[in-house]
Amino acid sequence: MKHRKLKNIELGRKSVEEAQAATKTPLIIVLDNIRSLNNIGSVFRTSDAFLLQKIYLCGITAQPPHKDIQKTALGATESVAWTYVENTLDLVIKLKQEGVAVWSIEQAEQAVFLNDFQPEPKQTHAFVLGNEVKGVAQEVIDASHGVIEIPQEGAKHSLNIAVTAGVVAWDFFQKIQ
Repeated sequence: MKHRKLKNIELGRKSVEEAQAATKTPLIIVLDNIRSLNNIGSVFRTSDAFLLQKIYLCGITAQPPHKDIQKTALGATESVAWTYVENTLDLVIKLKQEGVAVWSIEQAEQAVFLNDFQPEPKQTHAFVLGNEVKGVAQEVIDASHGVIEIPQEGAKHSLNIAVTAGVVAWDFFQKIQ
């Protein structure tokens, strides 16, 4: 069997306008003090791929337009809703008041492993992804409804933030289908 690579025109992708108007996956990504502009751009691309509801950029996390974000986002900053909020903890409290289930993605005591996590049907969730070195701030973890951990077996026990976003977004997306 031969597999011919599809051309972009054959993929049936939405236009930016169609993506903006489409029904969204009820998942919000909160970036808590992310340093890498390439990671930020990659999270935009992942959010576009799964039609995620929104991205919140918090603290030192850079905002579009920025050439290094655009380099990896490839236009996804136009199709994904986003907002900058200075304080992650304030945002988590606000989201919880709005009825959003907020989960920190981190390695922590009594964390739920991702493979065991079951999203509440018809419930908007927010996943907080932390700084590349320090992770999610403890005060944000304390304010979250819970912690989700991606099981890992290697020596480093850490994933790049962009990879983490891809793993948790895909997992959520396929579990709510």
